[in-house]
Amino acid sequence: MKGTRDARLARINPTAAFLGALVVVLVGLFAPGAFGGVVLLALAAGMVYLMSRTWPVTAPRTRSIRVIMLGLLLVAALFKIL
Repeated sequence: MKGTRDARLARINPTAAFLGALVVVLVGLFAPGAFGGVVLLALAAGMVYLMSRTWPVTAPRTRSIRVIMLGLLLVAALFKIL
């Protein structure tokens, strides 16, 4: 089962994934109040899932950039909620 999920993850078009994430970030940033924060938190949860799936094959430098981006996203989400 694990190999099947990894194969599906590998078939995702990187451009489509980027544009989809960009749309979700923009909705989260421009949506009012707590709703925008919840959208950003949902995106962060998705990032955590993807990072957990790709962590073993990711270069250390890329890992650190991803963790920093995740932290910035969480800060933005908490700022929107509070």
